[in-house]
Amino acid sequence: MLLPFFDKNETEAGCDEAGRGCLAGPVYSAAVILPKDFKHPLLNDSKQLTEKQRDTLRPIIETEALAWKVAKCSPEEIDKINILNASYLAMHRAIDDLKIPPTSLLIDGNRFNPYPDIPHHCIIKGDGKYLSIAAASILAKTWRDEEMKKLAKLFPNYDWEKNKGYPTKAHRAAIRLYGATAFHRKSFRLLPDVVQGDLFKKKNT
Repeated sequence: MLLPFFDKNETEAGCDEAGRGCLAGPVYSAAVILPKDFKHPLLNDSKQLTEKQRDTLRPIIETEALAWKVAKCSPEEIDKINILNASYLAMHRAIDDLKIPPTSLLIDGNRFNPYPDIPHHCIIKGDGKYLSIAAASILAKTWRDEEMKKLAKLFPNYDWEKNKGYPTKAHRAAIRLYGATAFHRKSFRLLPDVVQGDLFKKKNT
């Protein structure tokens, strides 16, 4: 059973990201402040849920959370500052826009770039331990998936509708055949057996 809070005396925002390991698309992060008594039988780490379950939970979280925000960093930003810092920057952007200022942050993972004047707690596998982090994981994941589905219509060769930009065999095969798009992360190893820069010179459709 997931825990409702780390410290009941704090206004806690759970934070998590989605898309860190992808070859294409932005990285998304979310920050969520839940009521102390929030409960839902489905709520769990987004990776443990089906797409249908995540889609069911998203409007519930967005409606019942005291505050929530989703933010992202583009592939260009990822290439400039690296994926880890981009994940943290997206979290900072989400926290920036929360309508209720949190007094404590619960961060999924073991590292974080501190947010000014708000203490944080890094919690390994926190999306499977705390409700607010699980809620953030669901919002980050569903928002990112929604964008990748839209991009899939513009770039149908890469199967983003299914793989969401993750490094599947089909995705890598498409990169090999069609080259890389503007939405691929140039700083990532897209293919093991080619000169990376040549990928972005190919014409893709």
